[in-house]
Amino acid sequence: MDTAKKIRVLLADDQSILADGIRSVLSSCSEIEVVGIAADGFEALEMLEKYKSDVILMDIRMPNMNGVIATQEVKRRHPEVKVLILTTFDDSDYILNAINNGASGYLLKDTSSAALIDAIRNAYAGDTILPAKIARRIADAAKMVSTDREIRLKRAFSLSDREVEIALMIYEGFTNKQIASALKLTDGTSRNYISAIYVKLGVSSRSDAVAKMKETIG
Repeated sequence: MDTAKKIRVLLADDQSILADGIRSVLSSCSEIEVVGIAADGFEALEMLEKYKSDVILMDIRMPNMNGVIATQEVKRRHPEVKVLILTTFDDSDYILNAINNGASGYLLKDTSSAALIDAIRNAYAGDTILPAKIARRIADAAKMVSTDREIRLKRAFSLSDREVEIALMIYEGFTNKQIASALKLTDGTSRNYISAIYVKLGVSSRSDAVAKMKETIG
């Protein structure tokens, strides 16, 4: 691959020894060019403007501006730039925040050299990079949140299982038609459930229902 078509990678990591090691690994790949190393999120944003990187390898815990906030800002300014979160911490909250802020994936620093290079190639191509154990952690975290919400709604408003399911869909912004379609209900049956939910919540509108649930489940 010629120089014009190399994947331009920016590293953002406050631990210079690790960053130098990653740069050394990536320099062995003829398809990748490391254009710079930033020590925090602010410097990463400055260097991105200067070097126009294709992919940023972003450490999640850095001083001044962490990787989650930096990722959000990168995607706001340059939505086409791919951000791969690279860290030693497989923490589900950080994972979810990074992905929600536009990261293309998440890698642990103990990943192999070959896997790192493949991840950069794949992220550049538009794929989402989630190693199996991280994907499981996200699924488990989402399941725990969902279960916690269901329990809170049931206890607070004496909702049935089906009513809880529909109430959460209302909370997430689904329309009546979308709820009916997703749950294979007639429009009339869907409206009846929603009316019953409003009665149990003590509200008369969708916006009031959402506000009431927000007080209960956050």
